Amino acid sequence: MAENQRLKLAIEFIRIPVITGLAVAALILFIFPEFRGDNINTKHEFSQSGWSGPVSYAQAVKKAAPSVVNIYTKTKVKRNALLLSRHPFFKRMYKQQPKRVEGSLGSGVIIDKTGFIVTSFHVVDSVDEILILLYDGRELPAIIVGTDPETDLAVLKIDADNLQDIQFGDPNKAEIGDVVLAIGNPFGMGQTVTQGIVSATQRNGLNLNNLENYIQTDADINPGNSGGALIDAYGNLLGINAAILNNEKSDGIGFAIPADEVEKVLTHIIEYGRVVRGWLGVEAIEVTQTLAKKLSLDLSNGLLVTATVEDGPTEQAGILPGDIVTSINGLSVTDRHRSISQIAEIFPGQPIELIILRKQQVLTITAIAGERPATN
Repeated sequence: MAENQRLKLAIEFIRIPVITGLAVAALILFIFPEFRGDNINTKHEFSQSGWSGPVSYAQAVKKAAPSVVNIYTKTKVKRNALLLSRHPFFKRMYKQQPKRVEGSLGSGVIIDKTGFIVTSFHVVDSVDEILILLYDGRELPAIIVGTDPETDLAVLKIDADNLQDIQFGDPNKAEIGDVVLAIGNPFGMGQTVTQGIVSATQRNGLNLNNLENYIQTDADINPGNSGGALIDAYGNLLGINAAILNNEKSDGIGFAIPADEVEKVLTHIIEYGRVVRGWLGVEAIEVTQTLAKKLSLDLSNGLLVTATVEDGPTEQAGILPGDIVTSINGLSVTDRHRSISQIAEIFPGQPIELIILRKQQVLTITAIAGERPATN
């Protein structure tokens, strides 16, 4: 009996301190979750006032980096023919001189495990040799499968196994302020990662290419980064780094071609050998407020047709110079570049409904899309 009483006293003596200790420990873990032992790089996120994000982007880089390759190219430069080289004596010496070889750098992204790589067209344009350096150190020659100068993209192919293709993200869901990472081979230093945010989407009018729909970022994109990957915070491909604008007064602004456009170019080149786009065969200028006032028009946007291609889709549909296109397939015309891109997305042979203003008369005309001519 006495022993039971002593046991109860002992339990009562330690019960309160134990409960108090557990309560304090739970409170500390609640306030300082990093003490729980979670992997901060992979699991922990901070949250405040309705926004959240990972503390580290190491997992995103580990996921995407093996899919990004370094590209080295060589171009044989022809010698300028000198007047003296026509003389028999000097001609023999001229032929003995080796051709000068120039090299350049770039980056690329493995899109398919079978060896398809996407890069910038300007990285491989007019080169004689392409060498791919994989993430695991392997060096392999590459061939050009197809190119698309209008978006500055090119598709390469290597013969290798154990390749890791990149996972695609959705650039249409990218928002201004989203964290992005640029992975590439700047200045030939080897694979490098820079970090920034999405500064703008659907950027066009830069006159860099015929078809422009860029993701703008402030992530550092330096020479050699062209053709590399722009990924989101989870390691998914948002775009292919294509161009930079910078000067002595700027740290640089980067532009990437959205991943959905990259996927389309790859699919078309593999399936058709080229990128197939819609075309109306029309020349037009934007209707600005100044132009509308000059022409006494009661509108502030649209496309004023200045010329049509002979036997082209618009001429066949009955569209005339002087007509103003105000809507394309139900979408109001607000920007010439976006309208060109919209038409390019329509497959040849498909109908395009156009709302036309002709001398104060509103007409609905249906044209059949032709195929956009290739750009040299």
